[in-house]
Amino acid sequence: MSTRLPSSLAEHEKSEKQNISIQIQQKDVDAGALFVLKSKGSWVHCGYHLTTSIVAAPLLSLPYAFTFLGWTAGIFFLVIAAMVTFYSYNLLSLVLEHQAKLGNRQLRFRDMARDILGPKWGRYFVGPIQFAVCYGVVVACILLGGQCMKAIYVLSNPNGSTKLYEFVIIFGCFMLILAQIPSFHSLRHINLVSLVLCLLYSAFAAAGSIYIGNSSKGPEKNYSIKGDTENRVFGIFNALSIIATTYGNGIIPEIQATLAPPVKGKMFKGLSVCYAIVIVTFFTVTISGYWAFGNESQGLILSNFVDNGKPLLPKWFIIMSNAFTIAQLSAVSAVYLQPTNEVLEQTFGDPKSPQFSTRNVIPRVISRSIAITIATIIAAMLPFFGDINSLIGAFGFMPLDFVLPVIFYNLTFKPSKRSTIFWLNVTIAVVFSILGAIAAIAAVRQIVLDAKNYQLFANV
Repeated sequence: MSTRLPSSLAEHEKSEKQNISIQIQQKDVDAGALFVLKSKGSWVHCGYHLTTSIVAAPLLSLPYAFTFLGWTAGIFFLVIAAMVTFYSYNLLSLVLEHQAKLGNRQLRFRDMARDILGPKWGRYFVGPIQFAVCYGVVVACILLGGQCMKAIYVLSNPNGSTKLYEFVIIFGCFMLILAQIPSFHSLRHINLVSLVLCLLYSAFAAAGSIYIGNSSKGPEKNYSIKGDTENRVFGIFNALSIIATTYGNGIIPEIQATLAPPVKGKMFKGLSVCYAIVIVTFFTVTISGYWAFGNESQGLILSNFVDNGKPLLPKWFIIMSNAFTIAQLSAVSAVYLQPTNEVLEQTFGDPKSPQFSTRNVIPRVISRSIAITIATIIAAMLPFFGDINSLIGAFGFMPLDFVLPVIFYNLTFKPSKRSTIFWLNVTIAVVFSILGAIAAIAAVRQIVLDAKNYQLFANV
């Protein structure tokens, strides 16, 4: 009897998990939920997914954001954004855990909006905004991957004739392969490698900045904020949009959906892993980069390592920095492609057929290939996508990551209006709604100002 008991317990637990899985499948019978958002992962896998979705190449633009804010305001907003997003993501996780406990496990952001705010909120507001944000990140990653490839090429062959859009297409072709990975859970090992890569290129960026800052090769350190009063004011909100985009996630429910039940407490552990990496990378890169280059910090701090075509560091160092960035960008792009994959699978897949049946594989390959092809064409045509992405960040990441989580929490748990948490959540929702609206105006203004420099397929 003693030898059979462990086996019986194991079988019972397995049976219970299967029953939960069946309940989820019966509730969400679409192929997107069944095939893309598989609930098999551990909290460690969740940590990998979260790190890849937050600690990405946009962190290399944080020194540039400081050029609009200066030291004091820059560090203040960097810390505030870290605290608010960690808090908001945990609130979102608690709401998801609560719903799962009630037998209503929500696998997608639009599911939460539908159940908490009403059907129209999920279909016409949260769903489209999340799709635009995530697909915009895919486009931005493909463009940034092409730019990093070109940086390596120019360093190795200064007189080469290969254009930026050609490198973008090369990176897009690689993404065609990576996009076929069947489910979010299947990315767990790739995202572990991504975690290592983000630590590597952040270390290279910080070390390179410190080296140049201590040498006579770098620019004279000047931390004054450029421009007249109007440009400074709008610059502040552009910087806030950059910081919000850098900390942004937008796919917390989809990441939590990859956790095997029971989910209680697992997301907090994953977020703790992620934010340990956030603190190490964001603050070291930002402080060292802005210290070294001041108000001359460029949109991508790695660009400061080359001055008028002349490398300020050994070529191998710059090439390795860009190579690590390129490799991680592919993982980030694959992660943010998952909401698109889920929608495509829901539309074209058949939940009654096996995932790897001909009926599901052919539509999957075709639809995902078309999605990547369109993203690659946009990235090649619009190399100024950074301005547009700033607008997407203001319209998308602000509501998804700063406003909606606190609203969802208040509506779900209904804390007393006399409680601190109620008014803290209301304050966060109001402040970041206002900041998002102003940041969106600032982003539109920047697009109008830069419009004269826009050129399709520009070789920038």
